[in-house]
Amino acid sequence: MLTTRVIPTLLLKQGGLVKTTKFSKPVYIGDPINAIKIFNTKEVDELIILDISASRDGRPPAFETISNITAECFMPLAYGGGIRTIENIRAILKAGVEKVVLNHAALATPDLVRAAAAEFGSQAIIVSIDVKKSLFGGFQVYSASGARVSEKDPVKWARQVEALGAGEIYLTSVDQEGTMSGYKLDLVETVCAAVSVPVIASGGAGSLEDFKAAKQTGASAVAAGAMFVFQGPHRAVLITYPPRDQLEAAL
Repeated sequence: MLTTRVIPTLLLKQGGLVKTTKFSKPVYIGDPINAIKIFNTKEVDELIILDISASRDGRPPAFETISNITAECFMPLAYGGGIRTIENIRAILKAGVEKVVLNHAALATPDLVRAAAAEFGSQAIIVSIDVKKSLFGGFQVYSASGARVSEKDPVKWARQVEALGAGEIYLTSVDQEGTMSGYKLDLVETVCAAVSVPVIASGGAGSLEDFKAAKQTGASAVAAGAMFVFQGPHRAVLITYPPRDQLEAAL
């Protein structure tokens, strides 16, 4: 049994499945339902689906799409994108999603995290923290799929959302995302050391060795996107997931 969850992250844009690099240049991958059906057969631990256009476009969650996804998804599912209210969260969980992922809404209205954790339980609330290297060498928190910069320090923000009741933190390095060049391990280690809730490392995974390195820095789970949808140096589209025995040997 794996002690570290290995989680594919799928990105939606206007209903289609896409993959970005450093939160830009989305490449169309295909239909999300087809990808989910493939992951159903691969003994995937968990799945995260993020609608990267909802917050940028000011749209609410695509509830019909969510219902279509949950009807086909046979693994624990987390969903984020366009969530602004308790009513949004209630509707998503009612549709069969196990966890919601809050990013821009948590930054804009931190009390939403507190209220959601109180009503639905911390185990249902993930706060996504997108981090980018600043011009001065430090780290800055971004929101709305990297479209907006905040004044938040990632470590202080991680501690704050933990205090508000978040059950997990989904930590993504914008600079590494989609590159398959490895996680930003110093960022992962610093945030993991600052909080007691599980941290999901995201952004840059390209190998099983990257998963192991993130685990060794304190990550409770590892997420990957490009590694599970691209194959080879030319990044041909191929939805895949490592066999269980390979994951067990690596982790």
